[in-house]
Amino acid sequence: MTITGQLVDLHARRIYPAAIAIDNGRIASITEVSEAPAHYIMPGFVDAHIHIESSMLVPTAFARLAVIHGTVATVSDPHEIANVCGSAGVRYMIDNARQSPFKFFFGAPSCVPATGFETAGATLGAKAVAELLTDPDIWYLSEMMNYPGVLHNAPEVMAKITAAKQAGKPIDGHAPGLRGQQAAAYAAAGITTDHECFTLDEALDKIAAGMHILIREGSAAKNFEALAPLLRLHPGRVMFCSDDKHPDELVTHHINDTVKRALQKGYDIYDVLRAACINPVLHYRLPVGLLRPGDAADLIVVRDLTSFDILQTWIDGTLLAENGSTLLPQVEAHIINNFDTGKRTPADLAIKSVNDGPIRVIEAIEGQLITDQLFTNPAIKDGYLVSDTTRDILKIVVVNRYTPGAPVAVAFIKNFGLKHGALASTVAHDCHNIIAAGVDDDSICAAINALVDSKGGISVARSASAVQHMPLPVAGLMSADDGYEVAAAYTRIDKLAKELGTPLHAPFMTLSFMGLLVIPSLKLSDKGLFDGSTFTFTSVQDL
Repeated sequence: MTITGQLVDLHARRIYPAAIAIDNGRIASITEVSEAPAHYIMPGFVDAHIHIESSMLVPTAFARLAVIHGTVATVSDPHEIANVCGSAGVRYMIDNARQSPFKFFFGAPSCVPATGFETAGATLGAKAVAELLTDPDIWYLSEMMNYPGVLHNAPEVMAKITAAKQAGKPIDGHAPGLRGQQAAAYAAAGITTDHECFTLDEALDKIAAGMHILIREGSAAKNFEALAPLLRLHPGRVMFCSDDKHPDELVTHHINDTVKRALQKGYDIYDVLRAACINPVLHYRLPVGLLRPGDAADLIVVRDLTSFDILQTWIDGTLLAENGSTLLPQVEAHIINNFDTGKRTPADLAIKSVNDGPIRVIEAIEGQLITDQLFTNPAIKDGYLVSDTTRDILKIVVVNRYTPGAPVAVAFIKNFGLKHGALASTVAHDCHNIIAAGVDDDSICAAINALVDSKGGISVARSASAVQHMPLPVAGLMSADDGYEVAAAYTRIDKLAKELGTPLHAPFMTLSFMGLLVIPSLKLSDKGLFDGSTFTFTSVQDL
């Protein structure tokens, strides 16, 4: 079989008409010809860091959508399902992914749970991580979120890093805001990447320390605008990733959109495609083809270099997507879960005012995972702290999904903008307890209880008696349904959430990160309000 077109040769940094001969799934030869069709042929895209679970799709369903956008591979951290189901969850992702020709490369989750300040469904200690790293289906040590543990040489943390070094596998980082000498110390421990940079100066510090920077453009966290200059300054040290991608966005775009935006900004096409195609393959030593004789025939055909419409996606010489339609079949997925908690009452969510002083409030920031900490006078009713929609100060709660009868953690959040009702989700990074935010306790409780009934999902309560929810039966994180159906269902429930008044682009994605303690500055776990800048619990209202 031969494919002809204008070859975008990233190695020679030139474009020329070529005929690409494919035999037995590999590139047999590349020949320059005098004439060829006007479309362009280039290596397929690689998402250098993503949690497949955040698409709400199992791997095989994710692949069906990703290929239409020219993605041929992902570097996938399964720590979401690992926090729920442990090593069995990691194995679930690998086994499901094997049923697709798409190239998934999974890591060994390094932080399950991410901290000791929350309740997870499982724990992966140093021994379990070391065992995973010996598996040929595990390609790297996933993001080391416990950067204080790295900086202070915590024995458990360093044992996991040592195991990765002994296995000869890269170590991913996660250190938002780390600068200067601390960034250098973090990198010196063996950490090779970071996808959490939200300023250019931070990224430059980490590059100076020897790290590679992943420019993230996900459904909630969007760092492309801040970090795009790295494509010109350090093209060899940059990759593209989405980290977390909800299904409604995955239907419309993936890494191809970041590539297109970078080209529109005038960055060199070879540097941009190097970040999207080559750098992840070289860094993680992935068996993904880069359009050279002898490589696997992993390539894409693009209409032009302006619209960047993906005409075809090939993996191992097989056509898997054409003109926006996937050619991959839907694969039946079985259910795995870990959910054991009962329904809640409004009284469980009540929080007494201890004095007339101010309360701490989580300030959510559009397009970021970091939060700010605010102090403001509370709204008090009958001696209890309550939401105040006039100032957009809403109640936020986290319910332990793994321990029946555990107390509910309650705090307050700004910038969700709800005017009535509540939202709830069992997608709540990283331990995936139930997280909810809303205007009144009755609505919040109703949204929570809908998820207790379904053992996982996302819900919208317009009131205590009007609740709609989207079940996610696979670990409370993913659906077993077709990706297009899941995307449509998510679009509907996202619309319902926005009808409650929230201005957030992705309210459920933003909500899901309000329990992620390793991202400062103020978050809420099932055990209480947590100050990520000091790594200690704090109180809603000081005594």
